[in-house]
Amino acid sequence: MAVKGLISSLEDEILDPEEETFFLFSHEIPSSNLGFIDPKATELSLTLAGRDFTIHQSPTVLSSTRAGGTTGADQPYVARMIHQNLEANPLPKSTSSSSKPSSSRRKKAGGAAPSSAPGQDARADGPGVITFHPLDWELDTPDPSLTGSPTARSFDAVVCCDCIYNEALVGPLVSATADLARLRLREQEDEADARDSAGASGDQHRHHLSSSTTTTTTDRSEPCVCIVAQQLRSPDVFEEWAKAFHRDFRVWRVPDALLPEGLRIESGFVVHVGILREAKVDF
Repeated sequence: MAVKGLISSLEDEILDPEEETFFLFSHEIPSSNLGFIDPKATELSLTLAGRDFTIHQSPTVLSSTRAGGTTGADQPYVARMIHQNLEANPLPKSTSSSSKPSSSRRKKAGGAAPSSAPGQDARADGPGVITFHPLDWELDTPDPSLTGSPTARSFDAVVCCDCIYNEALVGPLVSATADLARLRLREQEDEADARDSAGASGDQHRHHLSSSTTTTTTDRSEPCVCIVAQQLRSPDVFEEWAKAFHRDFRVWRVPDALLPEGLRIESGFVVHVGILREAKVDF
């Protein structure tokens, strides 16, 4: 079981989100901020080393028209470091396009979700196919169409790269992540129902079709793996995310030894892996 092998390489399962928060923020973390002193002012007057400065800014660049007033900001360097880590650990070239895991990545609410799924037209030795679909964390309900493939109805992995710096983002992010992971559970349930129906009716033809479909895609018996890479900023916001994520997922932290220097705790970053509690997988 590939997922069990992955989990065995991680730190012990996180049982207490508060303890995890204390552990992470007890480290000396490099300071960083989003660049806002007064998000509503068009000019900022500052005195630096005895000299007066006026800084002009545009409050509308990151503002939101949503009723909740959430603010979004892209942190592309987190995704770049994850990309570099994935490139340093490629799949074997012998892996065929029909067995490549599917994935989904979401931008902040209202952004795009690129995905690659089995069954898409890609060369066996090529980089695969990426498709983009809009996914609003707060308004949309994830469905199988996000896979971008007519033959895939769920994801092997969901990768979320960003900084969870706003309490208003925690609920929508965790909800969207869990809904994406549940697509695998629904597919497993549908396949089990189809097998039971075929066995009860004695319809060998239907049973053959069901079996063929299962063997031409990735192993759908594996749960969806959710990977969250984020920058450590506010302990209060992180703890709120950790508690919300822990309610829906069993959670493990990726050890620093498996990460590049830029994604380690001393650099102010952390990567967690989650498996839906509903999956009921024995690790």
